Amino acid sequence: MAIFVTGTTGYLGSYLAAGLFAEHRDALNLLVRAKSEEEARERLWTSLQLHFGFREFCEYLGSRVRIFLGDLTSERFGLSDDEYHALVDTTDSVIHCAASLNRKSERQCLNVNLRGGLEVIQLARRAQNRNGLRRYSHVSTVAVAGKRRNEVVMEDAAIDWGRSDYDPYARTKKFGEHMIHQLLADVPHTIFRPAIVLGDSRRPETSQFDMVQAFDALVRLPVLPLRPRDKIDIVPANYVSKAIVAIHQKAEPGHGIYHLSSGTGSETYEELTDALAEAGGWRRPAYWPWMGGTFSGTVNWLSNRKGSVAHGASLLKVFWPYLDWNTVFDNSRVVAEVGEAPAKFSTYAFPLLKFSRENRFRYPAKPWPKMEMDAPGKSAAAGGARA
Repeated sequence: MAIFVTGTTGYLGSYLAAGLFAEHRDALNLLVRAKSEEEARERLWTSLQLHFGFREFCEYLGSRVRIFLGDLTSERFGLSDDEYHALVDTTDSVIHCAASLNRKSERQCLNVNLRGGLEVIQLARRAQNRNGLRRYSHVSTVAVAGKRRNEVVMEDAAIDWGRSDYDPYARTKKFGEHMIHQLLADVPHTIFRPAIVLGDSRRPETSQFDMVQAFDALVRLPVLPLRPRDKIDIVPANYVSKAIVAIHQKAEPGHGIYHLSSGTGSETYEELTDALAEAGGWRRPAYWPWMGGTFSGTVNWLSNRKGSVAHGASLLKVFWPYLDWNTVFDNSRVVAEVGEAPAKFSTYAFPLLKFSRENRFRYPAKPWPKMEMDAPGKSAAAGGARA
């Protein structure tokens, strides 16, 4: 039997797969959007090389992975009857991480987050009816809390159907949670809501840059249109993945919903910019919060232009509501469950920015090796992807 994991070719999904490989022995059923097994293996290598060397990657792929070539938004993932039945029959738990984070496209969010989410729920329902499902874990977001201001939000009070949502991403993720509660009521299920996931507290390398670019654009400004003592809830990817993997594998987690966040320990903008200025040797910015409206209008205008400035402005436009809300999400549940709090962003922010700038906000991914491997490696790579 295996854990069915979606989204492993994405940033956070790669962390989940890496954590399951390194810390547990379960086999994994992976849904990969690709036209061939070779393309699927290459996509997984591009994603997982952040965590493993090629030989170790091939060993995991050959011994513990079954790849299903499918699309989240297609009926039964576009699998043949035999493949789909094999997926149902061999799945004993689910971690659904795949999602569209396109905060500007309602169509894409509806297709991936709702239609795709429903397909995963239906798979879980069939697995439950067939052999019983140990757990269904769903990666959501703190953004389901909707428009907030100057709050500390608790897990059970986050969903308020009378409150407006910031964007299609938040709206569809909120409905995704609702579908799980309604359609998998008899299945043990856990909702994980990460805050702003940014970087890895153990190393500077990252392969996800949108939020890093938005943050980089802000720290380059001599004047920030923010309140210096507002808090921003940032959590490293390695903490988020560690919590999801650990809680998913528990027989009886303490709660059904967890905020994966920095909580009331979140740092203020002033604390972050002071730490970055000291590490980088540059001047601390001034704070003019009364410029917020003018800044937002300027960002909107620049985002419609062309070039690198326009790209930075478009990122700020998307993330601005989450930067300006001074809202954090209580994390006492997850801290108690895993026995530790997340690292503070200021402790690894400068190396993350340095790596991102030096690589022009692109991960220097290695291609699939062209040279022939020795016999064990060739065997692992050839036997790893089967559908």
